[in-house]
Amino acid sequence: MLDVLGHPQRHFASVHVGGTNGKGSTCAMLAAMLRAAGYRVGLYTSPHLVSFCERMTVDGVAASEAAVAAWVARLEEPSILHEASFFEITTAVAFADLAARGAEIAVVEVGLGGRLDATNVLTPLAAGVTRIALEHTDYLGPDLPSIAREKAGIAKPGVPFATTEPDDAVAAVLEREARVRGARFERVDPAGAGDAPLGLAGPHQRANAALAVRLAELVSPAFTVDRAAILVGLASARLPGRFDRRGRWLFDVAHNPDGVRALVAALRASPQPRPVVAVVSILKDKAWREMLELLAPGADLLMLTRAPSSPPDRAWSLEEAGSWARAAGIPVMVEPDFDRALAVAGSRAATALVTGSFHTVGDAMARLPGVAPLG
Repeated sequence: MLDVLGHPQRHFASVHVGGTNGKGSTCAMLAAMLRAAGYRVGLYTSPHLVSFCERMTVDGVAASEAAVAAWVARLEEPSILHEASFFEITTAVAFADLAARGAEIAVVEVGLGGRLDATNVLTPLAAGVTRIALEHTDYLGPDLPSIAREKAGIAKPGVPFATTEPDDAVAAVLEREARVRGARFERVDPAGAGDAPLGLAGPHQRANAALAVRLAELVSPAFTVDRAAILVGLASARLPGRFDRRGRWLFDVAHNPDGVRALVAALRASPQPRPVVAVVSILKDKAWREMLELLAPGADLLMLTRAPSSPPDRAWSLEEAGSWARAAGIPVMVEPDFDRALAVAGSRAATALVTGSFHTVGDAMARLPGVAPLG
């Protein structure tokens, strides 16, 4: 498909970012630094919250629906011929859009894994991996070393490859795989960003900031990002749905246990007005029992519901989730109707937390006035 489009990914420089949690935040901070340094910056992340066009931005402006439609039409024949996946088509569209809008450098988030991800057609100036946690074990392998090997698959010969992975054994796997691929491996101190003010909230963002700073340094000499631009980028970066407070509503896309741990740590570090009522919808193939258990101390009530955009074959059983939570002593209400769950939470809470998946946060943002992701 990229050949049909004239290989748009070769028309801009790039930085490639993978990992389990934090890669989107790292990308947002790095893109903000590059913009502060005066460059025209593309950003490709996934999934979206409300509009598909959110996935591809240039200097913070999302792709137009007309442009996306035109690129999809151009790719219809080759995508059918090659039985392309949704994400493969999306990635081709994104690269075409970023190139057409004149991005000088693009910050690209891995979709899933790394080695076999559609974004791995890039030859970036630098690549990075955030921390590794259990996720997508049916695709990436049953344990952390297996997942780390897949994530390290974005390493390229001669290209710097940095990580803030805190676990020595997992970091060793990343290093071994990166070196086999000829990459220049380095392990970054998660506290490397120091006490610089961050636009993204939560203690977990310090490690993401450290990786973003190092990646900004590694794009030199092709791109120069001085200390002033780094500080401006760190302070100005925004990413919808990541400990994102808007009025009484707090949105966080935590969708695995590691993400929920980070959310609860952020709630401890930045206590929110009580009572906190959490509107929660989790996909059934996630570790939802562990997630509910971890989330319970951070909220006064968990309102279990089902996000309308959740794929039907992956939607959790509210009856099973509610029964399990009550048996575990977790204060819950079950409300199958998503709009009703939002209304009840909004009426009862000083802080209404929406979490559990991108579907949950996106569906809520689409329904609540004044909280559109790019608004």
